[in-house]
Amino acid sequence: MATYRYRAIKLDGSALTGEMDATDRTDAVASLRRNGATLLELTVVQPRAPGRPRRLGGKARAAATTCISELAVLIGAGLQLDRALALAIENVEDKRIAAHLANILRDVREGAPLSRAMAQKPDLFSPTAIAMTEAGEANGRLGEALSRLAATLEQEAELRRLVGSSMIYPVALLIIAVGVVLLMLLFVVPQFESMFASTTQKLPTATVVVMTASRLLRHYGLALLLGAGVVGFALAIAMRQPAIRLARDRLVLLLPLFGELVRRIDTARFARTLGALIEGEVALPSALALARRTISNRVLGDIIARVADGVKEGGGLTGPLAASGALPRLAIGFLRTGEETSQLGMMLTRLADVLDRDIRTRIERLIAILTPVITVVLGATVASIIASIMSAILGFNDLALTS
Repeated sequence: MATYRYRAIKLDGSALTGEMDATDRTDAVASLRRNGATLLELTVVQPRAPGRPRRLGGKARAAATTCISELAVLIGAGLQLDRALALAIENVEDKRIAAHLANILRDVREGAPLSRAMAQKPDLFSPTAIAMTEAGEANGRLGEALSRLAATLEQEAELRRLVGSSMIYPVALLIIAVGVVLLMLLFVVPQFESMFASTTQKLPTATVVVMTASRLLRHYGLALLLGAGVVGFALAIAMRQPAIRLARDRLVLLLPLFGELVRRIDTARFARTLGALIEGEVALPSALALARRTISNRVLGDIIARVADGVKEGGGLTGPLAASGALPRLAIGFLRTGEETSQLGMMLTRLADVLDRDIRTRIERLIAILTPVITVVLGATVASIIASIMSAILGFNDLALTS
């Protein structure tokens, strides 16, 4: 399965451009000809990053999800596709996003399938969404396919909201901790520097370390900040290298608590998407290739890609996944049951629901650990700074009393 960018002419003479997924070049050309288009140019789109879905703005994603959900309800109520799509677009508040959706409506009214019209808006609709829509068009159950798609998108949005809202407090606490330490080193510690400079007594090691850190921040703070920015930029550039990104993803999976959380988040997203595609009667090899794009961790994505290649050659699904150890053991049980009962789509959806509940529990547990850890580190750091200053002052008092 590859992605092709095409340029063609429709029957009415208007230009047609976009992207589509096809097994090979011949399949892509045949698909365009079936839709009544004359091909002018067809090129392979190089993948951006294996396993990484297209990044969209939150507002655009939310608007597209809402539009699909309303469209599914309206089609289920018996409305024609163009009328249902027009009503759904009217409820979109953002005019810029509504304009993009209006272009889809125009193509549909000109006779283009909804999936092909959606394919021309890759910033709003993922390849998975396009495939699920195309499957609904093929089997004549577009309303059901859009309902499954809307449910899948809403579950993904809910998981993103859960992770984002759960990390607000730990991140805020970390920012406060860094701010307090900087405040003490930049403004509190320098108040004692002149006092300590006027004595010939040897200062405690802890006091020397704190005074040196304060002096470095005051004199070279901007340089240190610039250096940190340069290092961060260099790391961002380095992460574009496939080998470095692969090493980072492998390291993430080895981290305690966090690694297993990432594994389960990717598995839940993959299972929900694959289940929806299979229930939409998308062939398993194609469904695997599309669902793999929802996996953010490249190590897991590469394993799924190898399994998908094996399925294309007639191999099984559960056995290779179990041998790879990529997915949680719970997922293997659901997959095996689904294959044995010929209910793979339903079992994948149930697996995603179970994993979503487990992810919420793990996130709450991780936050329950992070919050006191940050608090303790902050308290210990502030206490160490105060103790280093007080030890030097008490040393002066002892010297005065003995003299």
